[in-house]
Amino acid sequence: MHCLFELALITMDLLSIKIKIGDREYPMKVKPEEEARVRGAGKLINEKLRSYREQFGIDDKEDLLAMVAFDSMVAKLKNEEEMSSIDSTSDAKIDALNQMIKSALS
Repeated sequence: MHCLFELALITMDLLSIKIKIGDREYPMKVKPEEEARVRGAGKLINEKLRSYREQFGIDDKEDLLAMVAFDSMVAKLKNEEEMSSIDSTSDAKIDALNQMIKSALS
């Protein structure tokens, strides 16, 4: 019973929304704080679908969705690599500052 109550509380905190991607609507439940991000993602997908359709003259929905998925994954991987590089640089600078502080305090 306790688990059922927790599930009910979780469900009550979710919003029921519909996102249109291409020509289809997808119902989903999202946290209120995620709604804008989810809607924004749907908008970006539709913009990319339209762009690829116009740029390459492709009308096949499956091909267009595959291109958007591929493009999104490449962008995600690039972003992760850049973040990893920034993290490494930051770590190195923090280590250097720590060494300078240790030297100054010794």
